Amino acid sequence: MSTVIKGARILGDEVADIVIEDGVIREIGTDLTGDETVDATGLVALPGLVDLHTHLREPGREDAETVLTGTQAAARGGFTCVFAMANTEPVADTAGVVEQVYRLGREHGYADVQPIGAVTVGLAGERLSELGAMADSAARVRVFSDDGKCVSDAVLMRRALEYVKAFDGVIAQHAQEPRLTEGAQMNEGPLSGELGLTGWPAVAEEAIIARDVLLAEHVGSRLHVCHLSTRGSVEIVRWAKSRGIDVTAEVTPHHLLLDDELVRTYDPIYKVNPPLRSKDDVLAVREGLADGTIDIVATDHAPHPMEDKECEWQAAAFGMIGLETALSIVQKTMVDTGALTWAQVAERMSANPARIGRVEAHGRPLAAGEPAHVVLYDPEATRTIEPADTASLSRNTPYAGLELPGRVVATFLAGRATVLEGKLQ
Repeated sequence: MSTVIKGARILGDEVADIVIEDGVIREIGTDLTGDETVDATGLVALPGLVDLHTHLREPGREDAETVLTGTQAAARGGFTCVFAMANTEPVADTAGVVEQVYRLGREHGYADVQPIGAVTVGLAGERLSELGAMADSAARVRVFSDDGKCVSDAVLMRRALEYVKAFDGVIAQHAQEPRLTEGAQMNEGPLSGELGLTGWPAVAEEAIIARDVLLAEHVGSRLHVCHLSTRGSVEIVRWAKSRGIDVTAEVTPHHLLLDDELVRTYDPIYKVNPPLRSKDDVLAVREGLADGTIDIVATDHAPHPMEDKECEWQAAAFGMIGLETALSIVQKTMVDTGALTWAQVAERMSANPARIGRVEAHGRPLAAGEPAHVVLYDPEATRTIEPADTASLSRNTPYAGLELPGRVVATFLAGRATVLEGKLQ
């Protein structure tokens, strides 16, 4: 069976038909036909999105999310591939655990799941995990991260960077100097003093990034910076790239839109790590994403059951969900402001994350002969975010009641519709 997508705006530009057959794009042109037709008039066609930073929680915290529900949320957000972080229970620090997560993704079929392996055993920061075994496993792990915790030991970080060179891997660092952030609850600044909440200083992020880019240069390895959030961090990465250091960086949708003034509400829905930063930092990460200093947008989708959020601020868990709203946030902050074109969105949300994560079947251009990972998106639509209207098991969205532009109408994974008319298939 073939499917023809009629009248889509390819990367927001020229209008054309896309014929999908046997999991690949057979042809792109005009006046094309197929066994089934999807009307895409007015819709932007993008390659399937790739999220380099997702928490699927399975195994161990299936009360918050599962591979099934997380990938269903991903499909509704236009993602065809997600990288699952290692801070599960048990931790994904062995070949057995990463293969379990990889196979669950394949079984459910809503998005390809590429597990991320832990850098250290149990995320304890004391000794390296089975990096080579995970790389050689069926999951072919190429990204390693202790996300949620920083690899703060410089010797251990150096050894990890050296080790992954053997199989072209990358260390994705959660940049947080632990001694500078003990008990931290929000961005450090005048507001944290006013609210009486322990501050999380920008320098705690920037110091680790500065150290790690120098380590990466020293050993000639690849470094990826998770959820970069400050102006100083952008400047350090920009400097590192100017020296030819092999560093990449990501920013989350919530750091593109939200700032620390929201913490005045003491609503733990806004509690996240790294914390929401100042308005100046928000402008800086937008500028960094626009000029290419920041390579990708990654959601850091972090589901939590409501009992972990419906409590006093200091007892609440860090994290926000974001798979189903990511593209709308990027449209609002970057496309509608003229900072990015849709072609550049495709680069930062599909091609670049796939390249960093070394997944060859994703992040491909919309062209004949390429895998049929396609998203149809309506940039003219608007929607009010309702926490209950999510495929995720968790409801901890910071955008509840907010009107956002755009809506994913359809997602195709290897030619099969996982979402049509905005509904899971």
